[in-house]
Order: sequence, then structure tokens, then C-alpha cells
Amino acid sequence: MDFSLTDEQKIMVDMLSTFSKNELLPNYNKADKEQKFPYEQWKKMAEIGMTGINIPEEYGGQDADSLTTGLVMEELSKGDFNCAGALLIEVLIVDVLKRCANDTIKSEWLPAVADGSKVLALVITEPGCGTDAGAIQCRAVKKGDKYILNGEKSSASLIMAADATVVFAKTDPKAGAKGITGFLVPMDLPGITRRAYEDLGMRGVVRGSVFLDDVEIPEEYIIGSEGGAFKELMQTFDFSRMLLGLMCLGAARITIEETIQYAKERNAFGQPISKFEGVAFPIAEHYSINEAMRRLAYYSLWLRDQGLPHGKEGSMCKWMCPQYSVRAIHDCLILHGHYGYTNEFPIEQRLRDVIGIEIGDGTPQAAKIVISRGLFGRGFF
Repeated sequence: MDFSLTDEQKIMVDMLSTFSKNELLPNYNKADKEQKFPYEQWKKMAEIGMTGINIPEEYGGQDADSLTTGLVMEELSKGDFNCAGALLIEVLIVDVLKRCANDTIKSEWLPAVADGSKVLALVITEPGCGTDAGAIQCRAVKKGDKYILNGEKSSASLIMAADATVVFAKTDPKAGAKGITGFLVPMDLPGITRRAYEDLGMRGVVRGSVFLDDVEIPEEYIIGSEGGAFKELMQTFDFSRMLLGLMCLGAARITIEETIQYAKERNAFGQPISKFEGVAFPIAEHYSINEAMRRLAYYSLWLRDQGLPHGKEGSMCKWMCPQYSVRAIHDCLILHGHYGYTNEFPIEQRLRDVIGIEIGDGTPQAAKIVISRGLFGRGFF
């Protein structure tokens, strides 16, 4: 089995490593403190082609494969977890649009996402449903050549910065998950209001709620087929779960590396604390787990690139990578002593940020349902 990266991937990883260290990390806590979208860093990401990483070349993107996209997410997370999280949303939406959207939507929005001039959000969750996406209540009623949207969406990442959002609404309430349709909704339309959240972490992705009150959407702004949105979205979630896993692993990896350096420089009882097993062994354990999880994530993305089944593996990444990364960052914070508890180091913010990924795109319990069905078969679980 060949676990090596291509020359192009190696060059990209090296470039992004430098970019993350020099451009993203120094400003990591700025968006957190201001609770604003990091527009300045986003522009710099666009200048090096990252905002269009999985957009087809004809629309100004890089058209990268799944594994390369995963490498991008991992490296950016080492610098600014919020910037990586924002890019993850764009990657997820682009994956849906390039498979399902018509030429009108693609031509109008994909180039703008690629050059960083427009930001898209995705709204699925509602006050009464999260993991059970098929239970959404937001309605879309067809009238002539338009659809009228009504409802409330919650926990929407990037919604406070978005120029448009992808909305999933019921066009046939009696059909369950098969009655859900996707729409691209410009945020400047009449009838749209937004409310920002004050979150524990990932404040740079500016989450909030959006309220739709008789919002008129042209028929050509349907994404895919009427009633086909749920199936189309689930295919993309398999992809995003792997990327989320690598985001968490990237944040944990840089924290482990910082802690190794700190342990070599910090002295106690006349010697570097790295010489104490109580310090070195936890770091060794977390580094080992991090390396194993990275291999799982890379393998899962490789399966996707080969067109092979990868839903079970994606769900493995989704519950394992965030959980083990939170543990690693938490232990590293403790090993930094009282300094780890201050914002003098980025560790406390990474801990708050990564905890959010244990919830987003499906809880650990939901991921284990997918894995169990893959192991036993739907008829046995």
C-alpha cells in the first residue's frame, strides 16, 4: 500500500504550513474576541486559491480531489480553526452545487465563491430538529414560477456573513425525507431576518438563526430535483465528516507539537519537564492516536476518490477524531500549567473550538448508528 503524497500535494502542504503559521495563527484569537467573520484572512486564503479548492477550473477553482481537500483542511486548522471551519462550509455547499445545481446557479455563484468575494451558508437545523434532518418543518410552496418559503432555521454557520444560503425546505410534507427540496436563497431578499449567537467557541464562523417570512425564490434557484435534496445532502455529509475529522486532528497536532516544545523548555526540579513520564507519556499517547486517526481519515478520503463506499468510514472519522482531539488538547492545556488556562497560548481557544465539532454534522451517537448499520446491515440494526 502506498501512503505517500504526490509531489504536488507535498508542495501544497509545505506552502500551507508556512501560510498558516505566518498569516493565520497570529490572528487566530482576533475573530474569537470580536465574534466577527475573519474577512482579512479569508481574502488571503482566496489569493492563494483555497476558497475555490474543490470548485471546477471552469469556474475559477482548483478542482482538487477529496484527499487534497482534506490536506488543506488539516493544515489550515493548525493556523486558524475558524478559517478552516468556514472553508469546510463552502466545500460542502460547492460539493452539492456542482453535482446538483443548474448552470445559472453555477455560473453566478461558483466564481464568486472561488475568488472569495461571496460567502455561502447552509441552513438545515431547526429549533425542533437537528440530527433528524428529515423532520424539518420549513415550508416551500410553489406559486406560478416561484416558491414561497416560510420557517425558522437555527444553528446556521456563517449565516451572519453569508451573501446567500442553501435552504432545505419541505415541498411535500407528507413525503417525509423524500419531500425535501433545496434552494439557493440570496440574503438580500425581502422577508429574511437574522439573529446572531454568542457561542462557546468557533465564534469566527458567526452562527445564528435565520427567519424566512414569505420569501419568494425563482424556480430556477432550485438545487437538484424537487424532493431530492435529502439524498443529495447525505452524500455530501459523508465527505464533510472526514474533513471535520482532519480539522480536529490538525488542531490537536499543532497543540501537541507546541506542548513538546514547551516541555523541553520548561524546567521543574532542576530539569526539563519532558524528562518526567507524567509529561512525556501522555504526549506520546496522544501523538500515536493522532497519527492513527490521520491514516483513517486519509484512507476514507481515498475511498471516496476511488468511487468506493465510504459512509461507514466517514462516520468513524466523525465521532473518533473530535473526541480524541478534545482529549489531546485538554491534556496539553493541563501540561502547560496556569499558562494553558490563559489566552497567552492558543490552546484554550482550540479546546473551545474543537468541542463544537463533536456536535456539528451529527453527534457521536448518530455516527455510531451509521457504523452499526454498515456492520450489521439495516435489517439487523
